[in-house]
Amino acid sequence: MAEAIAVSVHDTAPVWRGDTAGDALRRSVHLAQAVEALGYRRYWVAEHHNTPALATSSPAVLAGSILAATSAIRVGSGAVLLPNHSPYAVAEQFGVLAGLHPGRVDLGLGRASGGSGEAAARLGDPRRLDFGDALRELGEYFSGGSGGVRAIPEPGVPPEIWLVGSSASSAAAAGRLGLPYVYAHAIVGGGAPEALEAYRRAFRPSAALAGPHACVAVIAVANDSDERAHRLAASFVYGQILMRTTDPATVLPTEEETAAHRFTAAEERFLHEKIGPQFVGDPERIAPRLGAFLRRTRADELFVLTQVPDHLARIRSYELIAKIVSSL
Repeated sequence: MAEAIAVSVHDTAPVWRGDTAGDALRRSVHLAQAVEALGYRRYWVAEHHNTPALATSSPAVLAGSILAATSAIRVGSGAVLLPNHSPYAVAEQFGVLAGLHPGRVDLGLGRASGGSGEAAARLGDPRRLDFGDALRELGEYFSGGSGGVRAIPEPGVPPEIWLVGSSASSAAAAGRLGLPYVYAHAIVGGGAPEALEAYRRAFRPSAALAGPHACVAVIAVANDSDERAHRLAASFVYGQILMRTTDPATVLPTEEETAAHRFTAAEERFLHEKIGPQFVGDPERIAPRLGAFLRRTRADELFVLTQVPDHLARIRSYELIAKIVSSL
């Protein structure tokens, strides 16, 4: 690879056994400071609802705290789930962020609900706009207003609008709109090359973007010990198993709790399905696989999601991934 691509962070603020949601949120702020020092380009926070294991219910609020605690890294959402919100409210929230931190705010958007149907029913614009109409209205608020209504404040440097998805159709839609796009390989561990190719084929230059900017978001857990990397990664997957089979309101298990669990054959298959397509291990194992993946996708930027119970190991993982990417 002639030139190392940019690396960025995707964060869900995971809540581990023995911690509070406040602990998870404070760790996110600290992690953002750490990866800024490591040269990461962006720090994005997800949106989830009615999920005690993930504290990212309000991307705009968390992004504001991260922006205030950092100085250069771009900060935003990955993604604000537009069906949950009035476009007007989103424009106001991110207008405040962009007014306070000009040139540093990204507004990644998605079309999922990010939680249970019951939670989704309590959120959103009562008009229930089609995603395309909601996206169009949102964009209008950053260029003078919509239907005679202005979203105040109107920042001098509006947030960058991105689309985040996990299908070729969402990728093509982003291309037709001339927006940067992130394929969520972390959610659907396959299809990234096809989706990004669909995005490039459909791309039409826009006022926001002259040429395509195609990105991928992956799960990566790097550690000096290959065995420890897999043990760390298994904790989050075991948490998903517990939420699906035992208690949907549980937080995530510790590394020790996971190590003591005896996985059934079905759980082992689930673990392999979740970790197999991602990038877990020591640098010697990750580097060739990640290099091949980036060459295959021709991604312009790599977003990395690392969900492990040891905060210092999490920071170390991001340090190792940055070194791996710079060496490719």
